[in-house]
Amino acid sequence: MSVVEDDPFGGPPRRKVAHEIGENLELLSADELRARADLLRAEILRLEAAAKERDESRRAADAFFKT
Repeated sequence: MSVVEDDPFGGPPRRKVAHEIGENLELLSADELRARADLLRAEILRLEAAAKERDESRRAADAFFKT
């Protein structure tokens, strides 16, 4: 174990990332590549939905404080 893993104050362990941007793709099969693309498409939708929520919240706050 590394020192970081033994640190009781280091916080929870980080989750393994399913895909890392810029990762070497040479060793992945076509099925693995498609699965990762599907995962990334789903993540893009999640990010866009969160951004839309933030925009709506901001507009509501702006409208409230204008009156």
